[in-house]
Amino acid sequence: MDAKATDDDASTNWMIEDEAPTPEEQNPAASPEPWRVLIVDDDVDVHVVTKFSLSNACFMGRRLSFLHAYSGDEAINILRSTPDIALILLDVIMETSDAGLKVATKVREVLHNKLVRIVLRTGQPGQALEHSIILDYDINDFWCKSDLTTRKLFTTVISSLRGYAGLLESEQRIAALQAELDKAQRHEQQAAAALLALQQGESWSGELSIGEPPSRVALDATPSSENGQFTVSGKIL
Repeated sequence: MDAKATDDDASTNWMIEDEAPTPEEQNPAASPEPWRVLIVDDDVDVHVVTKFSLSNACFMGRRLSFLHAYSGDEAINILRSTPDIALILLDVIMETSDAGLKVATKVREVLHNKLVRIVLRTGQPGQALEHSIILDYDINDFWCKSDLTTRKLFTTVISSLRGYAGLLESEQRIAALQAELDKAQRHEQQAAAALLALQQGESWSGELSIGEPPSRVALDATPSSENGQFTVSGKIL
């Protein structure tokens, strides 16, 4: 029983894709962008084993693309130049005993990246207190490398990608709503400026977005001799 369980964890055959590949996915030119996963570890073997263990992983029709850093400084440089990294598999102890913790802090407080999921891994659990790290640092999971079997690594990565995808979708919705709000406020300001000018007996010229989908319209409003009345001319741009 135990031997069979170990064999199952060592195999990647159980990593079934979430859906069968379509002809578009089989064509590299049409395949969706992969999830970017940054492996940060000073041990080359960890990079090789991690990449091999996740080589068949697929989530939401997207495969994984791996970036590699072997020190904390290298990791930060990659994160600066690649803002769409979804997940960091981050070693705690590298050039210093807390190099990974410093990276996690910089990601959140210096790069202001709240979306990327951070999974800490350590080969020396006795030198790092898991409970205090989880409480004190904005990370999403913490594993001892000896406990992180292929199956558990796969589960951790997929759940992290799911969390990242949900956060990214929420951020995009908020950005879209903010853009709509900003547009509505600009329209309100334009209308208020036009009304104020006409109330003061002055002409007003400007552009407005009217209708849905919006059309840009150039308008010229001129007050008439009769109080409260004005004439408007314009054209669709």
